[in-house]
Amino acid sequence: MILEFQGEYRFLSNFWPAKVELDGVIYPSVEHAYQAAKTTSVDDRNFIIASPTPGIAKQRSKEIVKRPEWEFVKLGIMWELVTKKFIHYKLRKQLLAIRGIYLREGNTWHDNFWGVCTCARCGSSGRNYLGRILMNIRDKK
Repeated sequence: MILEFQGEYRFLSNFWPAKVELDGVIYPSVEHAYQAAKTTSVDDRNFIIASPTPGIAKQRSKEIVKRPEWEFVKLGIMWELVTKKFIHYKLRKQLLAIRGIYLREGNTWHDNFWGVCTCARCGSSGRNYLGRILMNIRDKK
């Protein structure tokens, strides 16, 4: 079982540098593209893509206006972007090398949607949608 996307498994993180395309624009990471997808504003998307790191892209997304249907489309968008990330040969090879291993996006920042928060307050709870998406993509290869 891989409990968090750190160390040798950091490549599983959306913060990992891997160019992905969204709506004809190339983003430096899944995180950049995912945060930009929250809006339909070209100015807001440019604000996100100009972020020097994925963490800053995530922070900047708190300053943009989300599109009204975001909560209904975010899972599909994440699936699409993570799939595009693992088209890259080296990353696909790394993902396939951990076939059969359960992937959990463990965190301490209370993300119980995409991962599993392991802090005392959350008690290792979460939906682990990012882990599930990764395992699904891996197992279809």
